[in-house]
Amino acid sequence: MIPLVLASASPARLTTLTRAGVRPEVIVSGVDEDAAIAAAQERHGELDAADVALTLARAKAEQVSTEHEPDALVLGCDSVLELEGEVYGKPHSSQVAIERWQRMRGRSGTLHTGHWLVDDRSDGTGATFGATASTVVHFADLSDAEIAHYVGTGEPLHVAGGFTVDGLGGAYVTGIEGDYHAVVGVSLPLLRELLGQLDLAWHELGAGAGQAS
Repeated sequence: MIPLVLASASPARLTTLTRAGVRPEVIVSGVDEDAAIAAAQERHGELDAADVALTLARAKAEQVSTEHEPDALVLGCDSVLELEGEVYGKPHSSQVAIERWQRMRGRSGTLHTGHWLVDDRSDGTGATFGATASTVVHFADLSDAEIAHYVGTGEPLHVAGGFTVDGLGGAYVTGIEGDYHAVVGVSLPLLRELLGQLDLAWHELGAGAGQAS
């Protein structure tokens, strides 16, 4: 079995992989996201939303690969919401989350989840590559009271776009167009395709050495 390291602190990503039969080792990167985006924009110019997600996923995977040198595949993921031309990450504060939902309610946005894979196995290829899964999300037309209550739970503050589909926010998402798992945080079909580029099958992906932070 091929060991996998997940370079993400997201419990939703870990749960998604675990339920799919994969038990990765978790090594959380210390990437400065603002600095990573600034450096990428200096090299390539203004990034679109999908490239923001992919840039951050790459930064996480490559930092864990460089600093920890795991004998495994390393997967970095990151998600951002694109709404009316603007790019949104985690709100972090209640006020920002309330303002975000006031813009989102009754509208549709695109959740971009970047995936970056580094083949850091001792007998691997050394390849480093990735792709982005993009899913259209339709939001319910929430009242101010509903927004205040949802934000008050604390859930929206620390998730990309300020919402979940697999938690308390599920009632406020009226539909999605695309891969449900990508909205949760990791696209299993896309990860399978990335493995295929290494001539690996999904069923070969196994457990990491354990969990660490």
